[in-house]
Amino acid sequence: MKKYTLLVILSIISATGLFAQGNCCSRPSAMGLLALNADFMAAHLPPEPLNYSPEKGAMLSFETTDGKDGNAFFVPSTTPTKKVLIVVHEWWGLNDYIKREAERLQKELGNDVDVYAVDLYDGGVAENPDDASQMMSKLTANRADAILGGLMKKIGAHKKIATIGWCMGGSWSFEATLLAGDQSVGCVMYYGFPEKDVKKVKTLKSDVLYIYGNKDKFIKRIDVDGFGKRISAVGLHFDFHEFPADHAFANPSNPKFDKASASEANVLAIKFLQQHLGK
Repeated sequence: MKKYTLLVILSIISATGLFAQGNCCSRPSAMGLLALNADFMAAHLPPEPLNYSPEKGAMLSFETTDGKDGNAFFVPSTTPTKKVLIVVHEWWGLNDYIKREAERLQKELGNDVDVYAVDLYDGGVAENPDDASQMMSKLTANRADAILGGLMKKIGAHKKIATIGWCMGGSWSFEATLLAGDQSVGCVMYYGFPEKDVKKVKTLKSDVLYIYGNKDKFIKRIDVDGFGKRISAVGLHFDFHEFPADHAFANPSNPKFDKASASEANVLAIKFLQQHLGK
């Protein structure tokens, strides 16, 4: 009976348009609704097993702005630096793939960047779509903002902050950029849900690189184009790149990982981050 009731509720939500592509996620916290969508869950296959041993990164704790504790995987620069990259995980959580990506990104950026892979799930890591759906749906905007805000305090003032994230993390990458304010220098969004709130976009202080798969069933190109226009309207650059790939195509844990498109997109992301962090 409970399962039938849930299906009825989801059918009603879908019929009213809350699951319409591009409509449910104008605010990152609204992705909680999408997390319950059966099609969205089916599009995310369980990650391939990975047992990664970090080379130099380690977990650290910090106080969040709501008085609790937050966590991040920290990869320190080889030399004192003012350059910082915040990495935001997908709906699976801060797993070994994200830790590996954090270390890889630092190497490719030149090792002179402090990299923080933030944990928005407070230690939770999903190994299947059901668990990921629950974690993503329970993530509140208040808690995520408190975690990101606490991380900003941990990083400190007078640092240049860039962000990068994928899917759910792509949306929160943009949110983190807004929270960084004048410290923000660049935002990379891999198929994140476009922000539709004009007032929020007007607070943006840095350029955005948006990477999109044109086979994406959850994000409409028209919504991405509108997002780009809102960013351009405030005098910032919206760098859009499209690939012949599906949603989550750059996720190496995904059995449907598109290596060719992901590799090309990574070149663009590294170049963008180097240019903006180097300013």
